[in-house]
Amino acid sequence: MSARLRRILFCFCALLIFSTGLAQADSSFFNLVRSRIEQQVRPNAQAEGYFCRGEPICGVQLMPSFYETRHFSPVWFDGNGLLPCARTLVSFLETIDQEGLRPSDYHLDIIDHILSQLPGHPFPPGDESAVAWADLDLLLTDAFLLMAAHLSGGRINPETLHPDWIINQRPVDLLNILDTASSGASMVETINRLRPGHAGYLGLRQALAGLRQVEAGGGWPLVEGSETLHPQDTDITQVITLRQRLGISADAEAQDSSRDLAIYDQDLVNAVKAFQRSHGLTPDGLVGRKTRAAMNVGIKERIRQVELNLERWRWLPGDLGDRYIAVNTADFSLQVVENHQKFLAMRVVVGRPARQTPVFSAKMSYMVLNPYWNVPYTIAVEDILPRLTENADYLTDQGIKVFSDWSDTAVEVEPHGVNWKNYGRSNFPFRLRQDPGEKNALGRLKFIFPNKFAVYLHDTPQRSLFNHVQRDFSSGCIRVENALQLAGYLLVDDRRWTPEILRATLAAGQRQVVRVTRPINVHLLYMTAWVDQEGILQFRDDIYDRDRHLDAALMERNPYLPPGLTRSAPELTVPGN
Repeated sequence: MSARLRRILFCFCALLIFSTGLAQADSSFFNLVRSRIEQQVRPNAQAEGYFCRGEPICGVQLMPSFYETRHFSPVWFDGNGLLPCARTLVSFLETIDQEGLRPSDYHLDIIDHILSQLPGHPFPPGDESAVAWADLDLLLTDAFLLMAAHLSGGRINPETLHPDWIINQRPVDLLNILDTASSGASMVETINRLRPGHAGYLGLRQALAGLRQVEAGGGWPLVEGSETLHPQDTDITQVITLRQRLGISADAEAQDSSRDLAIYDQDLVNAVKAFQRSHGLTPDGLVGRKTRAAMNVGIKERIRQVELNLERWRWLPGDLGDRYIAVNTADFSLQVVENHQKFLAMRVVVGRPARQTPVFSAKMSYMVLNPYWNVPYTIAVEDILPRLTENADYLTDQGIKVFSDWSDTAVEVEPHGVNWKNYGRSNFPFRLRQDPGEKNALGRLKFIFPNKFAVYLHDTPQRSLFNHVQRDFSSGCIRVENALQLAGYLLVDDRRWTPEILRATLAAGQRQVVRVTRPINVHLLYMTAWVDQEGILQFRDDIYDRDRHLDAALMERNPYLPPGLTRSAPELTVPGN
């Protein structure tokens, strides 16, 4: 055998021995990792709380079944180190504030710390390195589960804040998504599928980025002054500041340098009107107390308002429907949407703060022409009963009849024969029913989408209420500005109901139930910030004080988790933490 051949053979044997040693080291290392993972997830699956390196592992109940199918092998790294999907996940978590969520809620600080302490290749000898990699895997898995749950369904359970907020959230199989994302599927595509696909969400997300740019540039100035500013007024300080304020928020266009910037000219008036329209104010071009107050809301507050409403978008069903009715209570508005385009729009009157309109989704199945109004118990005892003690003719004047109770066998009672002073909230057995007619509180039309709140849309004889900018006057139901137009839209496919027949039937005054041939989704929403179809960022007052409660809930450290995940309890002593 030649010397050259002996050298080749020697090198080959050495390489084989070295490779075998590496394989043995690799096997030993991953055995330690698997052992550590199994040690952590199996005994803690039913624990009230489990912490890994000081971080609450909220998905501990899901982890055993998931890791068992993998024989407790790590998810996020292999023999070559951290997998690309893990790097993509970490990168996304670092920028998750673009979704209005906090990076700190997803173990990012401790994940970054562990990564900074580990070598690129997970083969150093010793238990300490295996423990670190195993803990990193558990933290990344929990971070993914949290991210997926929050991005697809919201960080907060709305029903814990508001009992009258019932949303049909889209179901998400977190473990299946995790398995797919960690098995070679694009992490970017996975995240995009989890994120709400509604144009409203994406537009608001883009608006958030724009507001943060404004914040980075120093925000906008306060518009000082107490006197109302009128067109053609000259107030150097106030007008110039006003131009700066509206220029920063993109309500005003760039100004011609040859113009006298101290005069409240028509271009600036138009910019003020645009601002007023985007903030739900009367677009009169006058800079008074309300307009100045809206302009002086700070950039941080507006950013937070957008973040809160991004959360509300995550609560919504993934599919609102090809056609649907959306009522935004905070905006006092109704829209009919077909194929993502606004088909109808009208003003509405919603519940006052003491009797708030709830938030939920349901399907409208029928309407009532010339409806009776069965007066709700609360309205009967709180609003009508006090009037009866002063004026016994009130019921007759309003066309309201009295029945002995709420049963089908109830008999009509003569109102003048009742001593109303003997009754109150705790003892009021009567049912009050208003007959169809001009004074009927429901007007000529009532639109029904069955729900547990007994809330519906309806006409109203009180037309002047629609002239108010803030229209929270009802007891929870929604009064629509143009009920006849809405009814015509709903019946357009039903040949039995031409516009002429509909108007004639209403004029006849007889009660009639009409089925909607194509039932339509109804979504009662509460949005205080959104981007409209023209791309304009809109803000509204928080009439029900719901932003404040949501803000407080989102500031809590431990987030809401959907069924299948658990909240963390006080820290347990875990070996190796």
